[in-house]
Amino acid sequence: MIRPALLLALAASLGAAVPTRARPVRTASEARAIAEKETGGIAVSARRVPLNGATCGWQVDLEVPGEDRGWRCIVDADTRSVHTRTRIPPPGSTKKRKQS
Repeated sequence: MIRPALLLALAASLGAAVPTRARPVRTASEARAIAEKETGGIAVSARRVPLNGATCGWQVDLEVPGEDRGWRCIVDADTRSVHTRTRIPPPGSTKKRKQS
């Protein structure tokens, strides 16, 4: 006879969801949230980019309130962390460059 406690433990383990930190970044909103948390800025855009050959990452442009420049971050989809972080001109600005 199977014990009820064993059945409960088995049912709980089969129905458990995979923790967020154990799975790769799948959506742009997840990548934006990670980049916003790391930089303290507001995400303007996110797009998928190749990273390390076989894996992919997300390029996220962020604007930082109160600063004249923003950040461009590459979020690694596998490790769920910011791979690189670069300063850029304000993202989403409508300023046109002077043509010479």
